[in-house]
Amino acid sequence: MPALTRRAAMAAAATAALVLVSGVALTASSASAADKVVRIGYQKYGTLVLLKGRGLLEERLKPLGYTVKWSEFAAGPQLLESLNADAVDIGQTGEAPPIFAQAASDNLIYLANEPPAPKGEAILVPKDSAIASVADLKGKTIGLNKGSNVHFLLVEALKKAGLSYGDVKTAFLPPADARAAFERGSIDAWAIWDPFQASAEHAIKARTLTTAEGIVPNYQFYLGSRRFADANPQVVDALIGAIRDTGTWVQQDPGAAAAELAPSTGIPKPVLDIAIRRQSFGVAPLTEKVIADQQTVADTFHDLGLIPKPIKIADAVRKAGS
Repeated sequence: MPALTRRAAMAAAATAALVLVSGVALTASSASAADKVVRIGYQKYGTLVLLKGRGLLEERLKPLGYTVKWSEFAAGPQLLESLNADAVDIGQTGEAPPIFAQAASDNLIYLANEPPAPKGEAILVPKDSAIASVADLKGKTIGLNKGSNVHFLLVEALKKAGLSYGDVKTAFLPPADARAAFERGSIDAWAIWDPFQASAEHAIKARTLTTAEGIVPNYQFYLGSRRFADANPQVVDALIGAIRDTGTWVQQDPGAAAAELAPSTGIPKPVLDIAIRRQSFGVAPLTEKVIADQQTVADTFHDLGLIPKPIKIADAVRKAGS
């Protein structure tokens, strides 16, 4: 082979090798970028839905090289089961779901919470029901989503009325199924949260037997995978900042928030107007009081045999600056 031809062949081979190596490097770089995804679980209603609709979190995370994947869940227990299964990194639920999740795994971590919103959950009865008080629920069937925030409301409302948890029958149903059972009379009462609560009050004139006022706080918690939060503190900080800004916007113009949320949720604006005004905003790290209140939930559920072992809430709280 002539020298010139040999040199050309060697150059071509070198170029091909360089392209191959560059291609591998490019593929690895692309894979690395693709791995920087924050997987967020949300429910049909709440601050995270507004955050998703506004695109604010994507805007905040873009300079950090992260993208966001959103997944909707019917309720908090299902969301945190997914978090424990490492299918979700961050989510938002009420008081009870993280109790069950922490009892099942040490991967759960509390990131922050919103202030109490006791009007945002209730025990409802049909408008023509003869049930006039919580005490009248003795022997009756109450529908609820097992392990949700209203599970604790029911326990404490019964206690306040002089009844025990065993004095009533429970039908564990997700919100959509519970609403259907409530309308056809298969359950006597329904323990539920907003916006399902507001929808039932608005559409079928369900009567409120009691809200959580004077019974339980009804906190909303932002929760994460401990592994994800420890490895990505800057993402957690960006998320909390975006939630804070969204909450400020909602407080300043709740009507606009309801109008923006209605199309994405399929919930009529008048219902959302009611629900948003019962929601609380002001995300912050967990205080000693919030931790103590949450410990009461955990201890109550353990005493009732609803979780298999005692847990310590403080062990699952994100430390300041971490």
